[in-house]
Amino acid sequence: MKKIFALLLVAMMMVCVFASCGEAASDAEGDLAYIEEKGKLVVGITSYEPMNYQDENGEWTGFDTEFALAVGEKLDLDIEFKEIEWDNKWQELESKKIDCVWNGMTITEEAKANASVTDAYVINAQVIVCKAEAAGELVDAAALAGKTVAAEVSSAGYQVGTDAGLEIVEYGTQADAVMAVESGKADACIIDITMANAMTGEGTSYPNLTYTGSMSEEEYGIACRKDSDLTAKINDLMDELIADGTLTDLAAKYELTLAE
Repeated sequence: MKKIFALLLVAMMMVCVFASCGEAASDAEGDLAYIEEKGKLVVGITSYEPMNYQDENGEWTGFDTEFALAVGEKLDLDIEFKEIEWDNKWQELESKKIDCVWNGMTITEEAKANASVTDAYVINAQVIVCKAEAAGELVDAAALAGKTVAAEVSSAGYQVGTDAGLEIVEYGTQADAVMAVESGKADACIIDITMANAMTGEGTSYPNLTYTGSMSEEEYGIACRKDSDLTAKINDLMDELIADGTLTDLAAKYELTLAE
């Protein structure tokens, strides 16, 4: 009986060794090879106009959506857009539930510490959004002191607000933060200027809201897994899409400014 148990134990150890070797071999092949073997690139996003949002037919569209699809075409890969909780993006990436975060992500030290980040592709800023009648007053961080200020959890808006010493009420998305201002739950919110342009002012969903002062300037990048060879590949394809005019046309379509 002891001999049988010993043989079973040895067999189990051999299985573990081979499994580990297989995993190591897979890792050695690179992240891009893993994605190509799947045949699809899983892109982590949130609903964030004009970067990724759903049209009247429920289909994903936006600058980042079209950008990702163009990269997928060059890589001969299907693109699967997966909505994520922004606060969990690094865990989603590391666990391979997604292959990249491609959603108007600000390039920060936190992003660089948790992921491999591409070159910058769009210039952004964090701005103050408030009701139009308060626009002359709520123009900077000093004017927001003592006010109820909303921002998306773990976002660049939250970070610049707290860095300025403001008490920030966190919401699940930037859109939720804007709705808090509209409903009167917050005096103002701090969000990306790209979203502020798309969602506030005449002809938008929130015509009685506007944005005032800029809290910070920043750039957007795409986050891949740490040490992923996908990062360099996207950078190369980004250069191609700039050279052939694809990204320039998309920037004009969605009223964005490409990074130099």
